[in-house]
Amino acid sequence: MVNITEKIKEIEEEMKRTQKNKATEYHLGLLKGKLARLRAQLLEPGPGAGAAAGTGFDVSKSGDARIALVGFPSVGKSTFLSKVTKTKSEVAAYSFTTLTAIPGVLEYGGAEIQVLDLPGIIEGASEGKGRGRQVISAAKTSDMILMILDATKRAEQRALLEAELEAVGIRLNQDPPNIYLKQKKAGGMKITFSAPPKSLDEKMLYNILRDYRILNCEVLVRDENATVDQFIDVIMKDHRTYIKCLYVYNKIDSISLEHLNTLAHEDNTAVMSCELDLGISDVVDKCWEELRLIRIYTKRKGIEPDFSEALIVRHDSTIEDVCDSIHRTLKESFKYALVWGASSRHIPQRVGLSHVVADEDVVSIVGTKSGLASSTK
Repeated sequence: MVNITEKIKEIEEEMKRTQKNKATEYHLGLLKGKLARLRAQLLEPGPGAGAAAGTGFDVSKSGDARIALVGFPSVGKSTFLSKVTKTKSEVAAYSFTTLTAIPGVLEYGGAEIQVLDLPGIIEGASEGKGRGRQVISAAKTSDMILMILDATKRAEQRALLEAELEAVGIRLNQDPPNIYLKQKKAGGMKITFSAPPKSLDEKMLYNILRDYRILNCEVLVRDENATVDQFIDVIMKDHRTYIKCLYVYNKIDSISLEHLNTLAHEDNTAVMSCELDLGISDVVDKCWEELRLIRIYTKRKGIEPDFSEALIVRHDSTIEDVCDSIHRTLKESFKYALVWGASSRHIPQRVGLSHVVADEDVVSIVGTKSGLASSTK
């Protein structure tokens, strides 16, 4: 690990020394590729890495979604967790209070959302310092990240955290690059651009691919604004995770109204004061919106739907997804479904497996075999 860390620092220093211009862009592109590969190696478990290294971090994913609380020590993560769930995480006004990953369950709209209070992340976590590696590994398994920040140290903390997460392959509030890459066994490289690129060219991509020992492949760059970093992300797709992030600024009772107003109007942002119980419910509401979960109520023949218990599925889910959520074999006996609610054109509407459901739809599955699917009245 020491050798890899030293190599990473050497490349970073060389990149800082190199002036950015047309003559150096190929060299910088290769350096970025090498840097991404070394960082991925650094975060891979080494020989003999056992359970002890990850004690307290191997928390099974449960519920309908997982939210990871990420932030520096003592910014209010543990307090927030205890206020929105029934879990008590030790709280104190000094660093490193939380030494293990503390899971809690947030109940909202009929859904159970696992909230994971991760140990305070520190600068250098991407270099394997402290427990940073385990913190980042747990964050990658989440459906959403809540970056808890001290409102009095906003710019400093946010920049460091974003840099650390970026360095280990976590992409916040980004979509995967619109670049197609398929490796082949033979035929050499075929690189195509849908439109003239602004930051890439064929020679640069060719050199980067060769450095990764990808000599036979097909590449299609569909985005004219694609960057060399995004191209490397496509190559390193197994080490990249694209996650929604909500920036939550705590301790707003310690800043001016002008500063508070500025923060509150930033994108992907919420503000709160755990000490004064201000804004916490708004943060929870925004989490629900960003997770884009919807509630589906099922109905059996001759029985009214039970609105006290919802089936939780993702936004844009289909009847097929609903069937899979109920039982993986339900599709085998599927005949059609009847739907009441926002997604239906009339009440009820008879639909097939491809029908897209909406929040709070009532669904009745009609099957060909008795007992596996029920019909409506």
